[in-house]
Order: sequence, then structure tokens, then C-alpha cells
Amino acid sequence: MSFTEMAPGVAAQAPSATEGFRLNHSMLRVKHPETSLAFYSTVFGMRLLRQLDFPELQFTLYFLGHLAEDSQVPDDAAARTTWTFSQTGLLELTHNWGSENDPELHYHNGNDAPQGFGHLCMSVPDLDRAVAWFDANSVDFVKRPNDGRMKDVAFVKDPDGYWIEVVEPARLSHLGQA
Repeated sequence: MSFTEMAPGVAAQAPSATEGFRLNHSMLRVKHPETSLAFYSTVFGMRLLRQLDFPELQFTLYFLGHLAEDSQVPDDAAARTTWTFSQTGLLELTHNWGSENDPELHYHNGNDAPQGFGHLCMSVPDLDRAVAWFDANSVDFVKRPNDGRMKDVAFVKDPDGYWIEVVEPARLSHLGQA
């Protein structure tokens, strides 16, 4: 049984030296941490798992994620840090102190020219309910599920303009098929 698909450039097997490697987090820079934390915790239900302040470097890291009900999160700060860096699928919001005071500062969303980073993706159990929730919370849409040629996929923007794809897995079996 094969666990992965193949494409040019993909190694036939993961090198044994990479055993145990996992994606822990992706990082986005945010201008107003309170606004971004409110957005991700309210609109997407993410929880703040760990906050790390670096006064000597003048920045703060906020690690957010979704946890199972039975998750055992350590109370001890050092153990909690180790635990956080052992999780998967986290979002790190980085706030460089003072950025909120610079009216000229705008982070590049990766979708405007020149393109680079594209988006985060959140899966939801019911896309229609999620869209209604986003509307109730005045979330800015880039694309609604019925817009454009790719149906059943929504894109919204976070407070810094980063795009978030929103999908209901059960609706996606047709993707990429002619």
C-alpha cells in the first residue's frame, strides 16, 4: 500500500535520517497582535498555546492551534514550550514591537505582485455554516464558495490581509479531476 503519490522530483522514499520530522508551524508577521489574536481565536476558534516574549530583540511570538478535548497541556513554562514545539499544524504570529505605530507598514500578503506566499488553509466540518459565521463576524471575503470556476472553496482575509482558504473536505473529492 502506498501512502503518497508520486510526481517528478519526489523521492521514492523518505530518507531514514528524516524519520520523526514534522511540520510544526507556519509564521505570519502581524501589525496589531490584539486584533489578530481576536480574529484567529474568535473567527477560527484557535487557542493561544504559548506566548514567548523577546525584549532584547523587541518581538513577541504567539503560537496558536486547535487542540483535542483530551490534550494534556503542561502548566510549567519550560515544559509548555517544549510541548508547543512538538505539536503539528500550528500558526505562529510574530509581532515586531513598534510596527503598530508605523502607518506606512503593511505586510505583503503574497498574492499581490510579486507573488510568493499564497495562503493558509483551514478545513471546516460545514462550509455553509462557516460562511454564515464569517458573515456574522464581518470577515472580508476574497472569494465565496460559489464564485469563480473553483466551487466549494472560499478565501477570506485576516486583519493583515493574509489569505485563508476555507474548505469542507467532504466537498472536495472532485478537485483536480477532468
